[in-house]
Amino acid sequence: MHQITTDLLDLDTISEIIKNNKTLVLSEEAKNNITRCREYLDRKMASQEEPIYGINTGFGSLCNVVIPDNELEQLQTNLVMSHACGTGDEVPQDVVKLMLLLKIQAVAYGKSAVQLQTVERLIDFFNHDVLPVIYQQGSLGASGDLAPLAHMSLPLLGMGEVYYEGVKQSASDVLKELELEPVQLKSKEGLALLNGTQFMSAYGVWCLLQIRNLSALADITGAISLEAFDGRIDPFKPHIHSIRPHKGQIDTANNMRKILLGSELIQRKKEHVQDPYSFRCIPQVHGASKDTFQYVEHVFLTEINSVTDNPTVFPEEDEIISGGNFHGQPLALALDFLAIALAELGNISERRTYQLISGLRGLPPFLVAEPGLNSGFMIPQYTAASIVSQNKQLCSPASVDSIVSSNGQEDHVSMGANAATKCYRVVENVQRILAIELFNASQALEFRRPAQSSPFIEKVIADYREDVPFVDADKIMYTEIEKSVNFIKRNSFIF
Repeated sequence: MHQITTDLLDLDTISEIIKNNKTLVLSEEAKNNITRCREYLDRKMASQEEPIYGINTGFGSLCNVVIPDNELEQLQTNLVMSHACGTGDEVPQDVVKLMLLLKIQAVAYGKSAVQLQTVERLIDFFNHDVLPVIYQQGSLGASGDLAPLAHMSLPLLGMGEVYYEGVKQSASDVLKELELEPVQLKSKEGLALLNGTQFMSAYGVWCLLQIRNLSALADITGAISLEAFDGRIDPFKPHIHSIRPHKGQIDTANNMRKILLGSELIQRKKEHVQDPYSFRCIPQVHGASKDTFQYVEHVFLTEINSVTDNPTVFPEEDEIISGGNFHGQPLALALDFLAIALAELGNISERRTYQLISGLRGLPPFLVAEPGLNSGFMIPQYTAASIVSQNKQLCSPASVDSIVSSNGQEDHVSMGANAATKCYRVVENVQRILAIELFNASQALEFRRPAQSSPFIEKVIADYREDVPFVDADKIMYTEIEKSVNFIKRNSFIF
């Protein structure tokens, strides 16, 4: 069980919650924060004469339309229904679960004026794996993620659809099955649920969690390819990196030396003076991506431990402030940067794959014993090249775009939601590219036998061979690539 408090969430904690299927519970501090803020707003509205945006006014460019007190609850319900305008593919369920977690964390700070019952219902959804059906398209990433969060919120009201026990079904039916009553929203609650950056944040957190493993895997596959290509150890020696001390570069060189420690292949005399850039510059390229990942993680940890709805309620200061904490610009820029840095791991990986199949340094063309009769590993490289090209298209930045909305009231938006969904696709693509490199590198390494690589690499290859055998002659290759992808998905490579 994980207790929701004002303590900062980090990626390790989130990973533990998700992997171990931990349930959530509000701390007494969080309950008090939520209740105190709600009670303050109720008292404020009882004596307030001036309109307050989103509480007793319309939304967006309708902010000057004052809503009578007896219609404030209907106003919030209308908001959720009218804003559920998502379309396109469904958001993956593991990202939806992260959205629920991050929304619960955000409202638990007691600045959003939601009812305690509403937060506890979100926790019920999380704990019972009731996952709202949300669509990927619809958010501009600037009034928060309005459309996706509206779809997340509909089931609280007994509307919309959810996945429960693996089946898509009516939210109202699932509430009845779990003996849960629909929530009756009070003033401001719909806006608190819909304003916020939890769609972008959830995608970003998911990407960062995957990237931890992929970054380590990129170093490992790079080292296996280096061994198979009969590469040199010189570019990874510590003193060359001490005179250009980027942290990621130093860390990558250290990783490569650890992975290669004890290798017979790396220590033997080389006929060639230097290796191509895709091998020689692994520390510089992988390292620059590592530094980017660290920066992006800082941005997202700040965001997921923040209050991002609007207006924000400050009971202690007796203020309700309409600001712009929902604007996704920090996330949009970071997600674009993240996608670019990750795509570069795939870009250099494909180049190593290309070198391995080129018939150089004693390796047979296309890594088969009888090239000509056998095409061997010719076309897996095509596949990797195709994915790399798609990544270049996906890395066109979303954050430089903005389209005016809400009749000019919302005149600059981040497009961070599009940056988020693009980055997700880049993660999946790089996973496949690295799987293809591992497929090729493990094949190429066999042509160096009986010489042995390091104990670390030999263990990785032995585990891999349980799933993906050596290819003696042409066979259907897509199934082998899929096995390679699944091997990566099942295993942790962090060391």
